[in-house]
Amino acid sequence: MNQDAFIVPPGSKVSLRKNYDPAYQDGYHEKAEAAQELQANIQQLAKYQDTLYAQNTYALLIIFQAMDAAGKDSTIKHVMSGVNPQGFQVFSFKAPSDEELDHDYLWRATKALPERGRIGIFNRSYYEETLVVRVHPELLRKQNLPLTYKSDQIWKQRFEEINNFEKYLVNNGVVVLKFFLNVSKDEQKKRFLERIKYPDKNWKFSVNDVRERAFWDDYMEAYEEVFQHTSTDYAPWYIIPANRKWYTRLVVSDIICSKLQQLNLKYPTVSEEHHQELLKAKNILEQEV
Repeated sequence: MNQDAFIVPPGSKVSLRKNYDPAYQDGYHEKAEAAQELQANIQQLAKYQDTLYAQNTYALLIIFQAMDAAGKDSTIKHVMSGVNPQGFQVFSFKAPSDEELDHDYLWRATKALPERGRIGIFNRSYYEETLVVRVHPELLRKQNLPLTYKSDQIWKQRFEEINNFEKYLVNNGVVVLKFFLNVSKDEQKKRFLERIKYPDKNWKFSVNDVRERAFWDDYMEAYEEVFQHTSTDYAPWYIIPANRKWYTRLVVSDIICSKLQQLNLKYPTVSEEHHQELLKAKNILEQEV
């Protein structure tokens, strides 16, 4: 799979409509074929996770951003279905609480970062502070920011802060993978209607989802700005086609496996002293009656 096709080159201007097709499937036509490869990736990911946990040097932070109904939850559920829950955690970031509003906007994300040896997923993230807050300026006014922060430069400033934050993470062994699940407006409408039609999906739907849909173009512009200014060599953005969930899951799993493979993970080697202790323990066990 050509993963470079999904990467936003650092500093490049992005047009989601012109440059990224939500229905792209890279020659895959059979869902069954993709499902077979996905299963192989899931098994490989389980092996990488075990080594990641044992080595205890790196952590992996996976960020998912998308419009509503793009398939974030189902992608996480399927791709991570084979990992050990002991080394895996998911945080979903919704509207900030009063306590969170009394801190800087990166505070709640910092608290949720994965420890070394673990995989952490942010279902939405601190990038909401450059997206929903930008589309809805009234939310920014609730953050009680200093007057010097409330200028036209705030978004440029936040992009810089986020880049510095991610650079800090990478320098300290936290690998950052950022996925935008790119669903089309028509496909979103189709999925909304399904959630309304089928009773077992009603719980997924909120009238507010339709209200936010009215700001679609504003969100697209905000996302394009985010990609241009925060896709970096050390933490690039991947724009993943999301009109076909089976293909979305395959691409995401393939990229995660490739990134873990690049870390050259290995199980720790024991000292000679520890090795001698193992031999003694083996001898004791073998002599048991």
